Amino acid sequence: MIIVMEPQANETQIQNVAKKLESLGFKIVFNRGEVMTVLAAIGDKRLIEPASLASMEGVREVKLIQEPYKLVGRESKMEDSVIDLGHGVKIGGNQPPVIMAGPCSVEKGIDGLLQVAYGAKEAGAQVLRGGAFKPRTSPYDFQGLEEEGLKYLAEAREKTGLLIATEVMDTPEIGLVAEYADILQIGARNMQNYKLLKALGKVNKPIILKRGPAASIREFLLAAEYIIYAGNPNVILCERGVKGLDSHYTRNIFDIAAIPVIKKYSHLPVIADPSHATGRRFLIEPMSKAAIAAGAHGLMIEVHHDPDNASSDGAQSLTIDQFKALMSQLKLLCKQ
Repeated sequence: MIIVMEPQANETQIQNVAKKLESLGFKIVFNRGEVMTVLAAIGDKRLIEPASLASMEGVREVKLIQEPYKLVGRESKMEDSVIDLGHGVKIGGNQPPVIMAGPCSVEKGIDGLLQVAYGAKEAGAQVLRGGAFKPRTSPYDFQGLEEEGLKYLAEAREKTGLLIATEVMDTPEIGLVAEYADILQIGARNMQNYKLLKALGKVNKPIILKRGPAASIREFLLAAEYIIYAGNPNVILCERGVKGLDSHYTRNIFDIAAIPVIKKYSHLPVIADPSHATGRRFLIEPMSKAAIAAGAHGLMIEVHHDPDNASSDGAQSLTIDQFKALMSQLKLLCKQ
C-alpha cells in the first residue's frame, strides 16, 4: 500500500507511521519529495486496517495497490476457472457459451413450463431457469409456487435432460432448493446478504451470483469472495444491469463494459442477463449479441410460452419462437 503524508508532516509523524507498519512485518520504502513524503509499504495489507493508518497524525491518504478480493482475483489464479455444471456442460475459459432459458416464475400447471423446456432444448439451451421462490417489489405480486415449483422444474429436467437453475432467497431454503436444483442462484436483491453468501459457500453446487442494482464491480467481486472464502469455488457471476435514470425506455442500464472488466480482474466465469437488464422484449436480441461479443461465457434469457399473460416479467420475456430465432443468430455470431 501507499501512504501519502501531509506536506507539513514532521519527521516524528513519518517515523511513527513507518514503525507501526514495520512492527507488523511490512517493508518500508521512503520516497521523500520536495513537497511531501510518500511511504510504500510492502506486505500483507490484511494485517492492518487502512482506516487506522489514515487516522494517524500527518497522514493525508492511504492507497491500496492490490484489490481486496484475493480468491476471486487473478492474483491468486491467473488461468480462467472452468466450472462443471453437470451432464457434461462446462462454463468458463474457452468453453462455448452456456445458454440458460426459461420463465421468470414457475407457474401453476406444468404444461407451460414443459413447452418452454422442450423449445429451449430444441434451440440449443443447456439450462432451464425458473423461479420457484420469487422476491417481488410488492407484497401483492405473485411470490412463486415454492416446493411445488421445484417439483415442476425437476420433472422438466427428467423429461428434457436440461439442467435446472433456480433462486435461493433465504438460508432456511438452501437445503430444499439444493435437493432439486443443479445450480443455485442468488438474486440481485441478495447480492450483499452475507449470511446467505457464507451459507452457500458450504454447498457443493455451482452458484450464480447476480450483480446488485446499485453495486460497484468491486462490491460484486467481494460478494463472490464471501462464497469462495466459505469453501465453494464454483461461482458464476451474472451482469444484469444497474439502476439508471431512464426507466421509461429500459428497466436498468446494461453494463456491457462490466463483462470484459470482470474477465480482466477475475478468473470466474461471467454471464449476462439481458432480460432483467433491459426489461424490454425488443432489446433482448441486440443485448444478447452485445454480451457474447463482449466475451460473456453465457446468457440467462427469460422465455415464456405466453408472455403477455405471464405471472411476472412478461414484458421482458421472449416467446418460444423468438427464442429459437435468437439462438440461430447467436450460433452464427459464435462462429465468427
